[in-house]
Amino acid sequence: MTIRVTVRLFASARELLGAESLDLELADGATVATAKEVLAERAPDFARLPLAQAVNRAYAADDAVLADGDELAFIPPISGGAPEPPRFAFSLHDGELDARALERACRSDRDGALCTFVGVTRDHNDGQRVKGLAYEAYAEMAEPVLLRICAEVVAAEEARGREVGRIRVAHRLGEVPVGEASVVVVVAAPHRGPAFDVCHEVMDRLKKEVPIFKKEWLDDGSGESRWVGELPDPR
Repeated sequence: MTIRVTVRLFASARELLGAESLDLELADGATVATAKEVLAERAPDFARLPLAQAVNRAYAADDAVLADGDELAFIPPISGGAPEPPRFAFSLHDGELDARALERACRSDRDGALCTFVGVTRDHNDGQRVKGLAYEAYAEMAEPVLLRICAEVVAAEEARGREVGRIRVAHRLGEVPVGEASVVVVVAAPHRGPAFDVCHEVMDRLKKEVPIFKKEWLDDGSGESRWVGELPDPR
């Protein structure tokens, strides 16, 4: 026993198969995946197209069973396209930070400058040897505060007629040994001046306003640690 379904094709799928619609005769119990396989036999590149599908004008999964007289439509990416990446982004990480990944997320072809600051644990502070740091954060507050800082700093630059692109900031949580990065700030802009200035200002304000807390582990044989820093400077 067989069934007959009408297949509707659009955009890249229509061009590949050379038709807006066609009829398929399939075995009873055939699924959407079965129809895809049949079409891929006619045009092998069909199997590589990014497609969604709808049965009788409702989105359907590959394992949806087709019935006689169904309309099966294959739907390529729709005109809305991919979402625009956010202009500002902040993240907290339990492991090592990847500055290069942040740069890739930040840069666009409009930008001629990419400024990256990496804050690294050093082996001393206030005249004492340090063997490592540990960070905690009030995460639910840290993100909105940092995003507000980015918006305010960029607004000030734009008020001066200086264009700024995307900003990415990542901060590490937990223990950060000497020589490893605890924070990365990346700023993209068409020109180097705003990129340098915004990177500097965002980092300075992060240290003063964002609720991230730092403990130092001293390298003096005592095994002691201490929380360091100052009260925040709210604006």
